[in-house]
Amino acid sequence: MLHTLKTNQFVKTDMETIWDFISSPKNLSRITPSYMGFNIISDEEDIQKMYAGQLIEYYVTPILGLKMHWVTEITHVEYLNYFIDEQRFGPYKLWHHQHFLKKVEGGVEMIDIVHYKIPFGFIGKIANTLFVKAKLKKIFDFRYQKIEELFNKGK
Repeated sequence: MLHTLKTNQFVKTDMETIWDFISSPKNLSRITPSYMGFNIISDEEDIQKMYAGQLIEYYVTPILGLKMHWVTEITHVEYLNYFIDEQRFGPYKLWHHQHFLKKVEGGVEMIDIVHYKIPFGFIGKIANTLFVKAKLKKIFDFRYQKIEELFNKGK
C-alpha cells in the first residue's frame, strides 16, 4: 500500500534564498532531528550543490537506535521550482519525495509531498499504522519548526 505525507509552509523570504538553502544537501542535517543520527557520508565535494543524477549516501537511526544505510538519488531538478529525491537503497520499499516552491505574496510557499511504501507486506502495514506514519510526521514537524526559526522568526 502506498502512503502519502504532504506539508505546506509559508516562508518569508525570496525564491533564491530558500532555494539555496533547500537545494544544498549539506543543510539536511540542520532540518533533521538530532535523534535521527543523520550523517552524510558522501564525498564533501559532491554535496555542495544539488544536481539531477546526484547520489547522496548517509546513515540514519530512525528507530530503536538501529543505524541504517540510506542512498537517495536526486532525479529531477528545476531551478527555483522543484526537485525530487528517490530512495535507491534504504529502509523503505519505495520513497519518492517532491519539493516544490511557489512564489506567493510576501514570500514563498514550500510544499513537500512524500509517497512511500513500507516493506514486509501486512507487517509493514501494521508498522506504518503503529509508528512509521507518526515518526515521519514528527520529522516533518521538526523541519517545519526549523524553517520557521531560520526564516520566519523576527521578520
